[in-house]
Amino acid sequence: MVSLPPALAGDPFTLASAAGVLSLYAGLPHHAAAEERPLLLIHSINAAASAAEMRPVFEHYRRQRPTYAIDLPGYGCSDRSRRVYSPRLMTDAVHALVGEVQRRHGATPVDAVALSLGCEYLARAAHEVPAAFRTAALLSPTGFNRSEPFAGPPGSSRGSSRVHRYLAAPWLGGRLFRGLTRPGVIRYFLQRTWGAKQIDEALWAYDVLSTREPGAEHAPLYFLSGLLFSADISTVYQSLALPVWMVHGVRGDFVDYRYQAALAGKTNWSFTVMPTGAMPHFEQPDDFFRRYDAFLALARVG
Repeated sequence: MVSLPPALAGDPFTLASAAGVLSLYAGLPHHAAAEERPLLLIHSINAAASAAEMRPVFEHYRRQRPTYAIDLPGYGCSDRSRRVYSPRLMTDAVHALVGEVQRRHGATPVDAVALSLGCEYLARAAHEVPAAFRTAALLSPTGFNRSEPFAGPPGSSRGSSRVHRYLAAPWLGGRLFRGLTRPGVIRYFLQRTWGAKQIDEALWAYDVLSTREPGAEHAPLYFLSGLLFSADISTVYQSLALPVWMVHGVRGDFVDYRYQAALAGKTNWSFTVMPTGAMPHFEQPDDFFRRYDAFLALARVG
């Protein structure tokens, strides 16, 4: 049983799905919003991930339009049971979120913003059910860190089950996870993500709490073995026909986006580089929102 407090200030609720019990957050304007199209937010994957990583975006847009965020399987207040964690499971969770949002608001295509590895699951969901999405915003996406495409067999991963079996061994898995999630180590990795000593202290505090929950190690051990990264993600990115906004920073560990050049000629893709680390929505929120709103405005015209 997860005892973690909610990651976001919106209305938390749970959803039973094919991906397990999912923790979701709804932010609904108190007045009739001019933009009624729902916005979906998908966090990244790491040792301490949760919907808290999308807090600035959730807080800003929930005053304007229906806004929903998810704790992906194995993270936050969602099901953290011992099971196989895969890109398929994560994508199914995105599909479940879309289905619930469309049940509440009608079958209108949604806008969605994802962070880091969460971008791969959003892209795959949009590839599989393109009619469900109007736009996709990819914030510091994975799968761009080399010139050659990741063009493996459909649905394959970039990881190793053998490595996972080793990492998840009873004598190693728990010890490894506890070492990687000590408060000082979490701060170190956040500083590498920001590319600076100054980080969001509320996010750090929530990350520390999140990693103390029962079962918190299961999904991260799949992440560490590479099994949550898609080997065909370049093919998926290339297939997208909807408007896509890709934004990333220039500091920290996440600055290699060489594969972006392969998508530069696609008219449905637009690109923004901000003078930040990998979390520009935390560092320069006003500029981030201005740029995202401009992208959405162009999508409406198109």
